[in-house]
Amino acid sequence: MRILPTSLHPSEYLYLTISKIDKTSDSRLIQVVFRNIREKIKSLADDEYQAVSSLSKSRQAIYVIWHLQAEVNNGGFNQFYFNPVGKYAHLAPQALSHVGANKFSQLVVKANMTYEDYYDKITCQQDGTIEGFSRSYNDNPLNELDRQFYQLYSKEDLTAILIHFIRTHKQDFSDCPDDSC
Repeated sequence: MRILPTSLHPSEYLYLTISKIDKTSDSRLIQVVFRNIREKIKSLADDEYQAVSSLSKSRQAIYVIWHLQAEVNNGGFNQFYFNPVGKYAHLAPQALSHVGANKFSQLVVKANMTYEDYYDKITCQQDGTIEGFSRSYNDNPLNELDRQFYQLYSKEDLTAILIHFIRTHKQDFSDCPDDSC
């Protein structure tokens, strides 16, 4: 199961409580929590990275994993590192381990090392044009890791892991942990 874009009303995510999390369907849960976190980041600081760094480990994990999953599923690790969210690459292994996605964590460690080791080769075609970005996929050592990422879903369902993590750690995502607000 993959994260699908969902139309949400702000009342669903601006202020989360344990009961609101409990009432949210699995198919909407990750998106609701992600949107809540994204709103918090907007209000915390002008510097997104600084705001993400100030989040709890659980909120940080969902935010980073959501972006990793969206980027890699759309255009592979090459796209993840190329786009601005690539700045979270070093946070991704710990985020994945935090939620219990250990195989994905190990794979992202390999991807990060590959990107660092082959940085010049991977980025030399990326000249700011779409054509240059497209050329950067040619003979890219990250391509094999993309294939492994997609195959890993059959062994470790990342979406199911995220849903389970949120459900079992809902107090970490509630804006009012005791639900008395």
